Amino acid sequence: MMGPSHALSGAAVWLTGSWALDQFADYHQTPLALAVGTAVCAGGALFPDLDLSGKVTSNQGGATVAHTFGVVSLFLAEVMEKISLGVYYATKLSHDPKRNNGHRTLTHTLPFTALIGWGTTALCAHYGKWAVVSILFFMIGLALRGLFDKWAERAGWVIITIVSAVAAWFTFVNLPGDRGYPLIGTAVAVGSFVHILGDMITKAGVPILWPIPIKRRMWTMIGVPNSIALRTGSKAETVVLRTAMAIIAVLAAVGLVAPALLQRFNIEA
Repeated sequence: MMGPSHALSGAAVWLTGSWALDQFADYHQTPLALAVGTAVCAGGALFPDLDLSGKVTSNQGGATVAHTFGVVSLFLAEVMEKISLGVYYATKLSHDPKRNNGHRTLTHTLPFTALIGWGTTALCAHYGKWAVVSILFFMIGLALRGLFDKWAERAGWVIITIVSAVAAWFTFVNLPGDRGYPLIGTAVAVGSFVHILGDMITKAGVPILWPIPIKRRMWTMIGVPNSIALRTGSKAETVVLRTAMAIIAVLAAVGLVAPALLQRFNIEA
């Protein structure tokens, strides 16, 4: 799937999950915490595609999200792609094909999703607000690049960097307590998992069962049958799927905000 679809699905899933927790588990979040979780999950839903690198020296190629922070994020994508390709060749079996890049390998697996979720949680627990702010800066940038792709492309990476920094600083100032948000690692992991599910409904599939070997292949691409798989960039994705995700996100957001607003107006009345 394309970046905007991934980011929108991450936001929709987080808002829907937050609404479900609010309704059925009595788990309430402040508006700021909800906004932070949504942004991080949307950014996390783009994070796995940082394994699609381009030409760092000429600032060309690679996934759109790899250009979020200019050549810095493009270099990060280059590093991640090489690590992914290295892991692929270190673990491949006899029937795994040769590859010249690491896209849709390591970062599109469940162990990687669990690792970044755990790693994010550990960083926040150990370093507190400063870790949260740094993660927010990075994830908000990815979310902006995905959710507002046309604007982001026109604005350029400098504006995205400035907006991400301002949003992260605002959150830093208003963060409660000393340790930030306990769910930030969960938001990153959920976003990454949503990305994997999104790519599973495309024709290429993902190696979601790695490192479980299947028929002498370690990197078996799993997905839905081609007859029902989405074609990347098709109207089924850009119109139908995105519209559905947008409606779900809006309904969940309204469901979360409306009760508090109604209660406030009743009290004032």
